[in-house]
Amino acid sequence: MKAPTALRPAATIIAGALLLATLPLFLNDYWVHIATLAGTYWVLVSGLDLVVGYAGMLAVGYGGMLAVGAYTASVLAAKAGLDPLLALACCTVTGVIAGIIVGIPGLRLTSFYFAMATLGFAIIVTQVALAWGSLTGGGIGLAAPAYADPFASTGGFYCLVLIIDALATWLVWNIASGNPGRALIAVRDADVAAEAVGVPIARLKLSVFALSGALGSVAGGLFATAQSYITPDAFTLDLSVLFFIAVLIGGRGRIVGPMIGTGLLTLLPEIAAPLVAWSAFVYACLLLVVVLLAPGGIAELLERLRRAPPPIDRMAGPEPEAMSAALVSAPRAAGQLALAEVSRAFGGVRALDGISLTLAPGTVHGLIGPNGSGKTTALNILSGFYAVHSGRIRLGEADITRTSVQARAALGIARTFQTPRILGEASVIENVMLGAWRHAAASFGEVALGLPRFYRDERALRAQAMAALATVGLAAWANARADRLQHSEQRFLEIARALAMRPGFVLLDEPAAGLSAAEIENLGAIIAEMRRLGLGVLLVEHHADFVFRISDQVTVLATGRVLAAGTPAEIRAHREVVHAYLGA
Repeated sequence: MKAPTALRPAATIIAGALLLATLPLFLNDYWVHIATLAGTYWVLVSGLDLVVGYAGMLAVGYGGMLAVGAYTASVLAAKAGLDPLLALACCTVTGVIAGIIVGIPGLRLTSFYFAMATLGFAIIVTQVALAWGSLTGGGIGLAAPAYADPFASTGGFYCLVLIIDALATWLVWNIASGNPGRALIAVRDADVAAEAVGVPIARLKLSVFALSGALGSVAGGLFATAQSYITPDAFTLDLSVLFFIAVLIGGRGRIVGPMIGTGLLTLLPEIAAPLVAWSAFVYACLLLVVVLLAPGGIAELLERLRRAPPPIDRMAGPEPEAMSAALVSAPRAAGQLALAEVSRAFGGVRALDGISLTLAPGTVHGLIGPNGSGKTTALNILSGFYAVHSGRIRLGEADITRTSVQARAALGIARTFQTPRILGEASVIENVMLGAWRHAAASFGEVALGLPRFYRDERALRAQAMAALATVGLAAWANARADRLQHSEQRFLEIARALAMRPGFVLLDEPAAGLSAAEIENLGAIIAEMRRLGLGVLLVEHHADFVFRISDQVTVLATGRVLAAGTPAEIRAHREVVHAYLGA
């Protein structure tokens, strides 16, 4: 994905809207009404795409958002006498509230449990509308707002829907292509990677639910006018399922795909009228076909044609000297990072038993030991994924024992993982730009509205990400899908993402696993450059010769305890280490 500019998405959206605006010239009023319904549904689906497609939340009850907006607009216009356009604007407020109400359970519930919660929300909304007859008309219903000129005619109302479609697409496009979109994909595909780079997952999810709720409620206000009269029966389970399947058929984590999916599912009952009674069956079949034949949906099929994989016979050429550009304005570590008498148990097993370890800026500290000795547990404790049961963790003079993963990322502690945690469907450069999450100045609202700071952020983060990719030798394949990289390249990709955080300390968890001899040499050059630039590196690795060659200090763990600590030469000569780990 190329860097966004202020003109590219705007020009594309405006050109598409102008093209669609010509439809009333060629279609009769009935088909313009169908196109209006498709456009109305897209307003909701565009926001739902952020929740389902990008964040990976199974929100299948968004027909409830449609009902919230429909009744808000109708009640305010009919009972309070508000202008229909003002009533439609008020839908954003009720939508934000409804979105947050739906989103709060999503902070704890996952998978089908959250799906059931959203279905429950949709049922509650329709039951309240049915029971509160004095306000909503109950089962009899309520007249929908009628717009004045120039939106009174079928064609005029269609143009109003197109204008709101363009605005909704603009908002979602900006979120999807910016820092929040990358973070949402990380929450969906590798939530530990999102935490490790400092993404505030709860706040991000609530922001997305608020935006999607606002869009869904505005869609409801438009839907009421398109229907002329609303009753609780208009908001069926089939409608909620249609919205959900539109995202899946179109392709999760895309914009164009769900838009196509929305149009297809809206037109399908009109083209195949005899199948209307079988709509649920048809939707289920379509979903089954997508899952079996095209899991990524329509958008992924189009992407395969557009984005070529990197060449098979490629050779990476790292440029460690580019690291200084990747670490631009990086805060230097405020003192040493230290574990002091730290213990951690899992049930009755003591993974760490009173270990102490100090990592100084500008040094490489090797951490070795047999499998199960507690090396990765130590990394998880340093980075905040595990809490300690006793002992302290200090960064300089500050006690960070109880700080969160995100807070430690903000303090300049970066890490990689034993198994690379990459965003496979995102591009290589998007994976690295995720690491720079906390260095973006634009807020969620500024990104959505496409304000200048958003574009300045994107240009700066992209330049920094390209420098990090050049450092590890992946710059040539910046726009390739990350899951097209080889295993060794994915390890270097994680290192590039860690560098994009501009850290003071880097914790590397078996970075040489699966690398060839030449790639290990490249890795050594990159780590040596980290040390030269003042970063503290904690290296967990089974390649003992590599650790001894590059480390300034080495700590050996065995059964959760420090067996030995010292310089590489001292560890090589340590009798117990030779007997327990290195061998004769």
